[in-house]
Amino acid sequence: MFGLFEKKVALTEKQILRGGSDAHSHILFGVDDGVKTAEESLNILALLEKEGLRELWLTPHTMEDVPNTGEALKARFEELSKLYKGSIELHLASEYMMDELFLKHLRDRDLLTHKEQASVLLETSAWSAPYRFWEILEDTKRAGYRPILAHPERYEYMDMKDYRRLNAMGIRLQLNYPSLLGYFGENAKKKAERLLKEGMYSMTGSDCHRMTAIARLLEAREIKEKTAVSLHNLIVK
Repeated sequence: MFGLFEKKVALTEKQILRGGSDAHSHILFGVDDGVKTAEESLNILALLEKEGLRELWLTPHTMEDVPNTGEALKARFEELSKLYKGSIELHLASEYMMDELFLKHLRDRDLLTHKEQASVLLETSAWSAPYRFWEILEDTKRAGYRPILAHPERYEYMDMKDYRRLNAMGIRLQLNYPSLLGYFGENAKKKAERLLKEGMYSMTGSDCHRMTAIARLLEAREIKEKTAVSLHNLIVK
């Protein structure tokens, strides 16, 4: 009951991003459903730099509907890196849908990996798990990669039993922090709050696709103050 009256704050006023890392974004221009122009990419980077972000991972989609290649993404990343003169450390990886194209990349060992230990960022449909979901995760591990599951709180088919199984398998979970502000619905918000409270996330990201969205997100007074503290601790982890 008392949680209903808990103070809510904006990410920007609490400097939530200062000194932190964003593990998931679609800011690399012209390669997926995210940012379309170099100008918008640079504007978003300027905003995040103002907020004190230290490190940003550019993780464009790779899936059957968006069949990006590592070579093409690396070339576009080089373009952006030459244009950007700011202080944020930029890194390139990809967010792979767990589909047949991912399995091909896995067999060919042609994956853009995230952070240390050859980590690979994976996603599924919001509504249903892919065929052989658990087996694909094990196959990925056997191939020498460490899976990170993007925004698990958004998967309607998952519950706490699934999240605990993922943790037990060594699958790291990546929070989309807009979920904590209700951007993906009340169910995703509640699951995100619980997973964060129980310490089940290993990293977090904005999943930013647009300048307007990230600007609105940072100013919205929609996150509980205690949750904001926990989020900051995860961002700077």
